[in-house]
Amino acid sequence: MPVHAFIFPGQGSQAPGMGRDLAAAFSAAREVFQEVDDTLGQKLSAIMFEGPAETLTLTENAQPALMAHSLAVLRVLEAEGGFKLADKAVVVAGHSLGEYSALAGAGAFGIAQAAKLLKLRGQAMQKAVPPGAGSMAALLGCEMPLALEVCAEASANPEGGSQVIEPGNDNGGGQVVVSGATAAVERAIVIAQAKGVRRAMKLPVSAPFHCAMMAPAADAMAEALRQSPPVSPVVPVVANVSAAKASDPNEIIDLLVKQVTATVRWRECMLAMASFGVDSFVELGAGKVLSGLVKRIAPEATGANAGTPAEIEALLKIL
Repeated sequence: MPVHAFIFPGQGSQAPGMGRDLAAAFSAAREVFQEVDDTLGQKLSAIMFEGPAETLTLTENAQPALMAHSLAVLRVLEAEGGFKLADKAVVVAGHSLGEYSALAGAGAFGIAQAAKLLKLRGQAMQKAVPPGAGSMAALLGCEMPLALEVCAEASANPEGGSQVIEPGNDNGGGQVVVSGATAAVERAIVIAQAKGVRRAMKLPVSAPFHCAMMAPAADAMAEALRQSPPVSPVVPVVANVSAAKASDPNEIIDLLVKQVTATVRWRECMLAMASFGVDSFVELGAGKVLSGLVKRIAPEATGANAGTPAEIEALLKIL
């Protein structure tokens, strides 16, 4: 029998139309979207279903929207398949904000609780850095040792001193995203190209996520999580920060706070899950980014995804 991990996508996977077919087809999905709308006091589901893309892409909307879609998929799977997450998955993980989706799926947060935390997280991340002061770039055909070398060189400010630039995401498959001060990120692109990185390009993001410049947002999340803590999940989460299992609520709070400024160690998270015997990675929610990385990181394992009614039907046959 396959050993499944359920994995949950992060920012960038959102697109107008997400969840619309699910809501039309399944009451379990409608209930999730309604709960998130009621909790946030906004028709987030309308933005998800219809756009516009610019409004959906705003960090404070994209983060709870992606969680809502993932949890709607999970609730439909559970309702249609007649099982609970813990019956099928030995562990969960999520990319950046997807870690909140994973924790909500595993019962550590309620859906309303996760929606409030992600709305606040998105707002805090947006406010942490003035517009234009920070950015991110993807280095393709680059592994972590070279990315660290690029960041070390790019941090030197020609006008004196140093500027923040750090690996924000180690996504695996030769893809590292660097994050920091805009000038340093622009220097990193030039340096990376000179070092033979296949492609280096700025990403269309509104802030430098997962670097030291996000410290004010980490402080905001520390306070929010203190006031609205998780409980123990029904299966462990493999945390972005540690690439190790976590189940203790206090440890989860600590990891979620650190996650705001720390590298998302996704490649190591996948390898860790494979080392636990996971040979089937099931991505729940928008897009296919994480399931697409499976073959590059854990080639012995299989990857599947579900975000639409047809994909859920196909996934139920596997599960």
